[in-house]
Amino acid sequence: MAQSKHDKVERSVFLLIVLTLLTVSVGGLVEIVPLFFQHSTTSPIGPGGKQLDVKPYDPVRLVGRDIYVREGCYNCHSQMIRPFRAETERYGHYSVAGEYIYDHPFQWGSKRTGPDLARVGGRYSDEWQRVHLLNPRDVVPESNMPAFPWLDRPVEADDIQAKMRALNKVGLHKYSDEEIAAAPAALEGKTELDAVVAYLQGLGVALQNVR
Repeated sequence: MAQSKHDKVERSVFLLIVLTLLTVSVGGLVEIVPLFFQHSTTSPIGPGGKQLDVKPYDPVRLVGRDIYVREGCYNCHSQMIRPFRAETERYGHYSVAGEYIYDHPFQWGSKRTGPDLARVGGRYSDEWQRVHLLNPRDVVPESNMPAFPWLDRPVEADDIQAKMRALNKVGLHKYSDEEIAAAPAALEGKTELDAVVAYLQGLGVALQNVR
């Protein structure tokens, strides 16, 4: 009795691996590639097609975001509000792709050892944020977040201009030559603490008043 093609595939580990990888790759491309051309994921668009006031990060916030990532804040905090009533009543409008078009990579995720930060911008004063980062229990006694006292030191951002030029190449950023030239001056006298606070205070403000 002749062996069927299906039997040949099942009996060959190599062929089974190749065909599985091919199937998964094609399926992944079909799901992912269209997102690069979908207007709602490549433009600052919110619910109902509303244009959001989203701009590329200024030098201070850009450095603050890098420090946020460096310190592993994303390990405990999400920046994604899911479209469920329990989520939106607590945190505000659910997250949309148009808010994060200038994030490379974006900080979405579902880990919530600490609260979601997608709409934290403007909820607390700059001073509250500084105290919270230096010693969280001074403002939230039950907090189990570690303190970050070393952030109260000058920013080191010798690569800020190179970073802005790189973002111009890989994303939708449109930093002008003048903005890039002025970046080092914008960071003069700033601490890492200042930069992280500036980053946090800008999170979610484009959709803050949308319910």
